[in-house]
Order: sequence, then structure tokens, then C-alpha cells
Amino acid sequence: MELGSSVGAVRSKRVLLGDQVRPAVIMIKDGKIHQILSDSDFPGGEVMDVGDSVVMPGIVDCHVHVNEPGRVSWEGFWTATRAAAAGGVTTIVDMPLNSLPPTTTVGNFHEKRLEAAGKCFVDTAFWGGVIPGNHLELRPMIQAGVAGFKCFLIHSGVEEFPHVTERDLHAAMAQLQGTGSVLLVPSVDIVPKRHTLPAPLDPRQYSTFLQSRPDVMEMEAIRTITALCLQYQVRCHIVHLSSAKPLELIQEARQAGAPLTVETTHHYLSLCAEDIPAGATQFKCCPPIRGSVNQEQLWSALKAGQIDMVVSDHSPCTPDLKKLVNGDFTEAWGGISSLQFGLPLFWSSASKRGFQLSDVARLLSLQTARLSRLDDRKGSLAPGYDADLVVWDPEKEFEIKEASIHHKNKLTPYLGLTLRGVVCATIVRGHLVYREGSFCPEPLGTHLLIQL
Repeated sequence: MELGSSVGAVRSKRVLLGDQVRPAVIMIKDGKIHQILSDSDFPGGEVMDVGDSVVMPGIVDCHVHVNEPGRVSWEGFWTATRAAAAGGVTTIVDMPLNSLPPTTTVGNFHEKRLEAAGKCFVDTAFWGGVIPGNHLELRPMIQAGVAGFKCFLIHSGVEEFPHVTERDLHAAMAQLQGTGSVLLVPSVDIVPKRHTLPAPLDPRQYSTFLQSRPDVMEMEAIRTITALCLQYQVRCHIVHLSSAKPLELIQEARQAGAPLTVETTHHYLSLCAEDIPAGATQFKCCPPIRGSVNQEQLWSALKAGQIDMVVSDHSPCTPDLKKLVNGDFTEAWGGISSLQFGLPLFWSSASKRGFQLSDVARLLSLQTARLSRLDDRKGSLAPGYDADLVVWDPEKEFEIKEASIHHKNKLTPYLGLTLRGVVCATIVRGHLVYREGSFCPEPLGTHLLIQL
């Protein structure tokens, strides 16, 4: 079966259907799942037989910084979506920054879509952005098809996407009321005056950076957003939770009726502060990677359903911005590249903690599709849904080597790591876009516009 061709049927001894793994044949028609049959009911014909490889819904990564237009030296739709396909990701949702211009007006959104046209190997949706003074752009952007909106409570890292004040948040919430849209809010706020930071220490030591971003910053951010979420009853989503300490606040807000969800990322579940060497700025991200005790608390919260989903927060840059020469954590860009490796990163750790394949699909596909309002077509294996499939071997191990990384910039803290879970093939709306290291000749992804 040639790359780029339409697949009419996929057979496997291990198809994930709901909570069960069983033999099945997935029949595909016009890019949609038409039927799911037992092998004995399969009428015959051409079929892609993948043996005992696992077939499950394609990954929906709803937190990806593609950075195009404007910063294509950092990444871009061509390289990002190829890396996604190689990782079994069939849908990404692009963040409104760090592109130039950011997706903060309808005009900028149209410009981004023009730049992305003909470059996407997987399906792509888009978040809009909330910045000071653009609240009257939000409803027009909803009508144009953005999935929701992202804001920052402290400096975003780029000048063209300034952070909002509480007054800006009230204005945005008033516009979003009754629309069904969602506001994504980082779990980081300014350090309250009552909390004193330690004196500056050696900038090459990771502990110096970690101490500058204490857990209290996440507590304060979440305290602010839960109050607004309850007041306006607008869907809110806490992005890249790194600290387990605010989980109680989140639970209390939910119990009080706040329509609130929360994500964590692969790096907070896979990397520990204690293991980060001096000067290894490829590990820097914001909020920071915390200690091993905190990490186990995140895993426990994930298992208990207190954290709804896991995403990459793929945030690449050019190597020079990581300040590897001087190893200064205080100056280096904060962001980790992992779009291609989310599935094996998660499974390598989750499988040791009693998580099942059904948990993988729920946390990496179903819930992320639901947040993005794509769950009517993405994130599930069922008739009528898009035929987005990942075919993978959860038992096979591989080492991350630079030559196999498809991100534009290869710098990642995962280089040299051995992981469990090899992606064999990726199918997007019935098209074979990736198989064993090779891609379809032309991008076959489409833009997903959300209609609320």
C-alpha cells in the first residue's frame, strides 16, 4: 500500500475499542470509519493487515507552538506536522504565539491559515489569543473558527503577545459568556509580595531557575482563574500544570460548579529536577520541571481523574536561544520540543504505573479532542468518526537519535533516551500519511474550523 493512498480497511489482532482490546477490521469509506467488524464478518477485499500491532485513535495534541508565520526558523507547519505524523499524532491545535503576527485578530488568523495552506501532513486546528484591548475581536474569531483562546498572566516570553490584567480577563470573559468557547490560562502568576524569593544564585544550576518559579505562582494563578470561572460560568482550561499543590483548589472549584479542566505535559511526567545537570538548558521550560515527589503526585492525580489530559506543549526555538554555550538557565528560552515523542514518552512511564491502553486513548486523544470541540469527529474509534488511526507496537523499544527527529531543530532533553512504544503507521482521514520512517509525498492534512 503506497504512502498517501486511501486505506479501505485495517485489520489487527489488537484494536482498542472503548476499554477493550480485541481483533477487528476497521472499514473506511470517504475518510470516515464506516464499520467495525469482527474478522469473521469481514466480506473480503484489500485490507491493510498490521498483525498484532495496536490500532487506536490517532493522538490529538491540543498544545503545539508551530511558530509560523514569522518564526519559521524555530519550527513551521511542514516540519511540525511531519513530526506529529511520525509520532502517531493525527490532529494538532496550534497556539496563537509565537507566530508573527500572533493569532489575536481575525485578520491575523486568516494570515496564519494562508501560511499553513498546503503544508500540513496532519489535520490542524487553531487557538486564538487574548491580549490587552482585543476583547472585541474574540467573537469574530469564534465565528471564523478558532477552537478557543489562550492568554498569559505574566510575560509570555515574546513582546507581541503581552500578558493580561484582571480587568482584561473580565472583559474577555464577558465576551465569551454564552458562546461555548473556552479560555486557556497558564498555571503561572506573579509571585505575591508576601513571598520572598531567594537571592540570585549560580545561573548554571537548575535549582536557581526552579527557585525563581515557586509553586505559589501556580497557586495564585489558579486561585484567580477559578474565581472568574465560577463568576462567569465560561469554560476555562488550565494549561501546563507542573505543580501538584493547586490540585485541591481545582477540585474545590469543580465541586462548586466551575466548568474547569486541566492538563499536564509529558515533560512534567517524564523529567525530574534532581536529574537535570548544570548548564543543561535544553531542560528549561515554564513553569519548570519540579522534583520527583511532585511528579508522583501528578501521576496519582492523573490516575484519580483530577488531571484531564496530557499534551506536549511543544515549544521549540533555534539552538542559540537555549544559551548552551554559557549554560545560563536564567537567560535561556523556556520551551521543550516533544511533539514527535508524546505517545512513547507517556506510555514508557504510564505502563509502569498500571495505566492501560484505554487510558492512553482517553488522556491523549478523547479528552484533548473534547477540549478543542473536535470530539464529534476526532478522538474515538466509532462509525461516523474520522478514520484517524495510529498503528503502534507498545512493547518495542527504541532510542531517540538526532537522525530520527523530524522537528526542525533537533535539540531536546530526550536525546539518547530509550522509550517503549514504536509508531509503525499513521492514518489521517483514511490516508496513509506515515509508515516506518517515510511520509506521504504531499501534505494531506486539512484545517479544522470549529463551529459552535
